[in-house]
Amino acid sequence: MNAPTAPLPTYYIPHGGGPWPFMPDRAADLESLTAFLTGLLADAGPKPRAIVVISGHWEEPAPTVSARSDYSMLYDYYGFPEHTYRLKYPAPGSLDVASDIASALEAGGFRPAEEHARGYDHGVFVPLMLIAPDATIPVVPLSLVDGLDPAKHLALGRALAPLRQQGVLIVGSGMSFHNLRALFGGVDVRERSKRFDDWLGETVAAEPEVRERRLIRWAAAPEARFAHPREEHLLPLMVAAGAAGGEPGVRVFNDTIMGAVTSGFRFG
Repeated sequence: MNAPTAPLPTYYIPHGGGPWPFMPDRAADLESLTAFLTGLLADAGPKPRAIVVISGHWEEPAPTVSARSDYSMLYDYYGFPEHTYRLKYPAPGSLDVASDIASALEAGGFRPAEEHARGYDHGVFVPLMLIAPDATIPVVPLSLVDGLDPAKHLALGRALAPLRQQGVLIVGSGMSFHNLRALFGGVDVRERSKRFDDWLGETVAAEPEVRERRLIRWAAAPEARFAHPREEHLLPLMVAAGAAGGEPGVRVFNDTIMGAVTSGFRFG
């Protein structure tokens, strides 16, 4: 384990839809998201030793860490141009960091599992191809936990918090609005998504104890179940917030994506 340093911040990022940065017709509409993601490492400070990504596209019965030193790709999207199934993000994994994650989770009262074959899903590799395009920083994916209990995912983040002082950047990758049926059904979602997004921004900026209480009860927020009929894309926020401990949160990205008001947040 590396000597302690100043803690890195944590982030909750929108990862967009499918392989959007590599489709010119979509990328042109998401210039602000591209700018946010390409500037994230500079915003974070010192170059991280590794990046841990909690993606809304991976759930397991127990928190499961990818324990491998190589990499592979998981193209978990459908109906996109053929070239998007040949994208590569050759950042290595890290057995050392995976071991550190497992130890931190055990110390936090979890019983983590390891896996050794799952590739980088698009919630991992698509944003990282913008965040760290040289693919030299090791990447360690970590799963969500079945049941999607917000309190459990806040606790998961708290268990990971010590890694921030070991040069590990914690990134929750999801979408702050994720109602695909409404988006693709031609529904005008802007005002309803904004009501939830306003609540989310107020919640993240609240005092940490208040923030956690509100996040645990997120389903009572205005338009919550319209924004997230199923909350797998919101739960990475809980991990990033939990890892922040008593540090403040702030909105660092806000724009309209596919008609929905969408945000990203930084903690610490």
